[in-house]
Amino acid sequence: MKKFLFDFFPLVLFFVAFKLADIYIATWVAIAASVAQIIWLKIRNRPIEATNWMNVIIIVVFGGATIYFQNEAFVKWKPTVLYWMFAVILLGGKFIFKKNLIQKMLGAQMAMENHVWDKLNYSWSGFFIIAGAINLFIAFSGYFTLDQWATFKVFGMTILLIVFAIGQSLWISRYIDLPEKN
Repeated sequence: MKKFLFDFFPLVLFFVAFKLADIYIATWVAIAASVAQIIWLKIRNRPIEATNWMNVIIIVVFGGATIYFQNEAFVKWKPTVLYWMFAVILLGGKFIFKKNLIQKMLGAQMAMENHVWDKLNYSWSGFFIIAGAINLFIAFSGYFTLDQWATFKVFGMTILLIVFAIGQSLWISRYIDLPEKN
């Protein structure tokens, strides 16, 4: 739970800054908070996960472009790029390197048959692809305001992610091989 709150911190600061100021100040705040997270982890000698690095690089690049060009479109693309990168990494791991990366990350904590790991990998890949597409629709379709996009980005996607993760947990619970009790 602490990790979730730690990872959620820049999003909350982005949202608060957006509500109090504008998209450009909020983008500065998101960049600063994301960089501060990396620095904090370094100072505390904590491991910095690949997802932390990807997030900070993408927010610096897309957020920086938003601020430099004074064009909110760049920061609106950021979630989609991040989600689609996750999908490409998961699918690329499976099809190019013949490795199920979700199994690599979680396999030490639970045992399941390979076909279940594969379905889990595909379902998360699909989720990230769809999440990216939803973000693009809300950001650029013209049906939603910038305020609605920011609210969806921070709260809507977080809720979708939590609901999907719970659903996946319930689904895999049927397949987990638990050690026998003596």
